[in-house]
Amino acid sequence: MRILFLSQLVPYPADAGPKVRSLHVLEYLASAGHDITLVAFCRPTDTQQAIDHLATFCDEVYTVPIHRSTFQNVKYFVKSVIQRSPFLIARDFDQNMFDLLRSLVNSNDYDAVHADQLWMAPYALATQKYSDKKLKLVLDQHNAVYLVPERMGKNSANPLKKMVLDMEGEKLAEYEISICAQFDQVVWVTDEDRAALARIPNGQADLISGPTIPICVDPDSKLPVKRNPDSKRVTFLGGLHWPPNAEGLVWFYREVWPQIVAEVPDAVLTVIGKNPPAELAEGADHPNLDILGFVDELDPYLEDTAVFIVPLHSGGGMRVKIVDGWSWGLPIISTTIGAEGIKYSDQTNIVISDTEDEFARNTIELLMDEEKAARIAAEGRKNVETNFNWHITYKAWDQIYG
Repeated sequence: MRILFLSQLVPYPADAGPKVRSLHVLEYLASAGHDITLVAFCRPTDTQQAIDHLATFCDEVYTVPIHRSTFQNVKYFVKSVIQRSPFLIARDFDQNMFDLLRSLVNSNDYDAVHADQLWMAPYALATQKYSDKKLKLVLDQHNAVYLVPERMGKNSANPLKKMVLDMEGEKLAEYEISICAQFDQVVWVTDEDRAALARIPNGQADLISGPTIPICVDPDSKLPVKRNPDSKRVTFLGGLHWPPNAEGLVWFYREVWPQIVAEVPDAVLTVIGKNPPAELAEGADHPNLDILGFVDELDPYLEDTAVFIVPLHSGGGMRVKIVDGWSWGLPIISTTIGAEGIKYSDQTNIVISDTEDEFARNTIELLMDEEKAARIAAEGRKNVETNFNWHITYKAWDQIYG
């Protein structure tokens, strides 16, 4: 088939969950013999080398610069309030993208259009208007997007922030239901996300169908690191521009970390990711805190990691950082929401902890019991090889594209 693949991100390098998903789906579809035209929004940090890499397996690659600013955000927020449209969708409306797609559809004989994430759905739907034949429209729902502001609103102590988040969650829920109903096929990353949309009142549950294909990685390219058995390093890894990551890390630092340091004085909390929260950045000189920001070479820190934490209390979809942590052979502690949508076994290949006392107690145990930590890490690696290997699991895409 000739597939027009629409992405909100340039999916290389695969340094974030959405990129991991998009990249390996593209690789699988290309390896299955489909002709792929990739159209993606690009940012100033995207390089020509990344585009060139994608062109090694995509037949054509086109990019459209995405522009965001405080002024634009305010404009689209006001527009979203007046028109009752989701802000997160409205702010990425770009006429240049519509114009490019019109040109491509008019000059190429595509069979299908693949919208990667909800943000690209309006553009995929527009392509059908440009085409004189029926296109197969496929939406890859990385997550139930409305859950992100809804859960953040529940966790917020600021009444105004809570009100804004609740409004955005309501608008997104209504929007997602409407969008899913317009696609020929919706693919879900987790069963939980599909169920979250299906249980929305008047949500047309019968329309929220489609297969579940989890986010997968390439275990052969992410081998287990050789961990230092004497380390007391507790590692958080993730983009901190993403509010659920920042929110979860601040909770861990405030409520959990003091209990851990009281029992294990030489423990070190290592934070890897862009834009660390101000509260942690202010304590960067503390001997028990290591704020690294973005790191090019992860291995030295992974090798020295005793416990890998995922302390999330909001968000949606599937946390790729857990699959990555398993690939690297690290013992992981996560909240239930942090591990949502992932096939796991508590106390076998991961430790689930939801309260501050429980999270602290279990972290201390793994810091002090290397035998248990090593056992959980090894079982996590087995889980990736069995259930999250894209070379095996992504054969399910054959059911979509045939």
